[in-house]
Amino acid sequence: MPDPLGIRIAGTGRALPEKVVPNQWFVDRLDTTDDWIRERTGILERRVASDGESTATLATQAARKALADAKLTPADIDLIIVSTITPECQFPSTACFVQQALGGPPVPAFDVAAACSGFIYGLILSSYLLQNSPYRNILLIGAETMSRITDYEDRSTCILFGDGAAATILSAVSDANGPALLHHCMQAEGSGLSMLAVPAGGSRLPASKMTLDERLHYVKMQGREVYKLAVKRNLELIDTTLAEAGVKPDDIALVIPHQSNLRIIESARQRLGLPQDRVFTNIQRYGNTSAASIPIGLDECRESGRIKPGDLVLLVAFGAGLTWGSALIRV
Repeated sequence: MPDPLGIRIAGTGRALPEKVVPNQWFVDRLDTTDDWIRERTGILERRVASDGESTATLATQAARKALADAKLTPADIDLIIVSTITPECQFPSTACFVQQALGGPPVPAFDVAAACSGFIYGLILSSYLLQNSPYRNILLIGAETMSRITDYEDRSTCILFGDGAAATILSAVSDANGPALLHHCMQAEGSGLSMLAVPAGGSRLPASKMTLDERLHYVKMQGREVYKLAVKRNLELIDTTLAEAGVKPDDIALVIPHQSNLRIIESARQRLGLPQDRVFTNIQRYGNTSAASIPIGLDECRESGRIKPGDLVLLVAFGAGLTWGSALIRV
């Protein structure tokens, strides 16, 4: 196992749209039922961005809360990373919009597009940069407006997604016996890229009458195949992390998984043999917020006291790409 990378979570913050869309909204419009949605996903409601809200506005709100929590100013931030698959526009990066809105001095700013695994990808990258560069404080944000790429005529996918953002400020720590990234894994398997994708809008299929008519600018998902692979990869991630880190399930204070499906989360919990209160879920209230789901959970857990200094926390995600990743941190 690599040496621990000394990092500290200096602050967190989240931003969620005020608009709540309950399951009944879909029941009134589509051939579905509240019971069907609950049984297959665990979702009761989700948040949806209104006019005037966007990935960048939510990311900026979350960033300001994280800065306040860390008692830092934009001038203290050395790098901004936004993990998102629903960027403000094709270019420039959403991170540049956040940098402008925060009003700090010029700093590097870029996006990471790894779908639901994006926050973990960004966390691993940030940890190495904090240990091997002049950067002392990195602002890492997971932000999504999935409603902008959701086809509300597609019963199989539209019930799944919600909008939101959360920010984490990571700071360098010289003593690796303190807060640290203890173990990490990130992988991708491009052979499964067509299982979960927005086919049009890029250079492969630029916007045209055909792409609009066929609704190719919305999420397309092979639900059953994605579900099976998500369960498989999540269990493999957990087994690999525990074995390589030399950690037993009882050593983990809390697991914060990507909130994709309650049944997938339950399969991971059962593999670990942990009680329900040691595996965090908020999918019931927010749905699948892609790269935002893990940092939203992290902020909620810090705020409520569910994780405390010295705790071991396991983050696990699987998403489009296909991508997956895990991070074992000591907070």
